[in-house]
Formats: sequence, structure tokens, C-alpha cells
Amino acid sequence: MSDARPSSDAVRISVDRGLIRGVAVALAGGAVLALTGAFGMDDTPIGVRLVYWEPIMLMGALWGYLCSRLVERWIDLDRRPWLAALVLTLVISGPLSVMVWAATSLIFHHDHAMGLVRLPDFLGPVTLVTAVLSALNVFLSRAPVQTHAAAVGAAPARFLDRLPFKLRGGTLHAVESEDHYLRIHTDRGSDLILMRLSDALAELEGLEGAQTHRSWWVARDAVRGVTRGDGRATLTLEGGVEAPVSRRYAKALRDAGWY
Repeated sequence: MSDARPSSDAVRISVDRGLIRGVAVALAGGAVLALTGAFGMDDTPIGVRLVYWEPIMLMGALWGYLCSRLVERWIDLDRRPWLAALVLTLVISGPLSVMVWAATSLIFHHDHAMGLVRLPDFLGPVTLVTAVLSALNVFLSRAPVQTHAAAVGAAPARFLDRLPFKLRGGTLHAVESEDHYLRIHTDRGSDLILMRLSDALAELEGLEGAQTHRSWWVARDAVRGVTRGDGRATLTLEGGVEAPVSRRYAKALRDAGWY
């Protein structure tokens, strides 16, 4: 197996689709809030409502994305989902409340800024909404992403085009996340490419497999055995590679007959 960083011709820079999706949802949500005149803004002109809600929702999406990436580096969402949701709420809601307070002052009180005494009026609602969204984000993502074999005659999985030259034509066993890189495990060895697992999962459609851990995708045909210990399962793959199964995904994989 190679531990060297991939050469420049093997590097493919991918766009974080999770961020794009979050921004799109935020902008759509801002449009809905503006069009419905939410929070007593019925008498405010529609243009002003859009100028108010769209930047706020966009700031919230970007700040929430950055915070979630940071929290996931320090807290295991598989073991401590409630702690992760709590920390996300705390780190997101404070600065976001200030952003909302500042935007409200700028748009609706541009001639005389609201005093800091009004900041608590924003902190409560923003924290409540953030807590709900953080919990949903943590717990609704507990189902593993599963990919499926392509139909006869269909194009192969797009991800196979990303394999480094020395692995081309090999059988893909697993994809493992290592920081901003992915280690590709095949019957011809392993190598690294620059890509996020969240992006790779979409391109793995066409191969029978599933996410077994937030850092692993495994091809179903590569599984040769399973061991259990400390309440967790580990899949042994063709060639001896071991892939962890997180508690988050264990039940769904068992129900699907993986082990």
C-alpha cells in the first residue's frame, strides 16, 4: 500500500455538496419567510423583507456549516449525539444572535441603531431555532448512505474514474476518509485522492455498498467476516483491511443483512 500523497494528476478538487445544499435550503427558507411576512412583517414591503431574510439565512447556513465541521473534529457524533447537538447550539447561537441583531438594526433602524439592551430579545428565539435544527442535523443523519449496483448496460459508477492510474481496472473494496483525502482500498493496493467522503458517496452510486462509519464506505462484495468487541462491529474485507461499523449505522446494516 502506498502512503504517499497523491501526485498532481491524481488530485481532483471536489465541491462540498453539503455546503451547497445547505446554502440552497437557507436561501429557499429566506424566500419563504419573506413571502409569508413571518414574525409580524406583513406590512413591510416585500423587497425589504427579502433584503432582510436572505442575508440572515445565508449567514446562518455558512456559520452553521463552519461550526459543524469544527465540532465533528472534537466530538464523536456516534457516541455522544446529544453532546454534539448541545455544543452546536452553543457555538452557533451566540454569534448568530449578534448577526441577526445587527441586520435588524441596519435594515429597520438605520437612522438610530438599536442598543445592546435589545440583544437578549434575539438570543432566545435564535437559540431555540438553532437547538431544533442542530438536533435534527445530528439525529436525522444517523441512517447510513447506501449505494446500489448499476443496472445491466448502465454506465459504471462515476467514482471509478477518479482511481489513480495504478489502481485502474481493480476491484474497489472500500473508501476511507483521512482528513481532506480519501484512501481508496482495492485488490491492487491503495492510494490517496483529494476529495471529501460526502462527495464520493454520490459518485459511488452504481456499486453495491454502504457507509459503515462516518469515515468509511465499504463494497458489500468485499466483506469476508465480522468481529464484535466493546459493543462495536468490525468488518474484515478482502485483503485483510478492517472497516469499523459505528453504533450510528449498526442497526440499519444488520437489518440489511450485512452481518
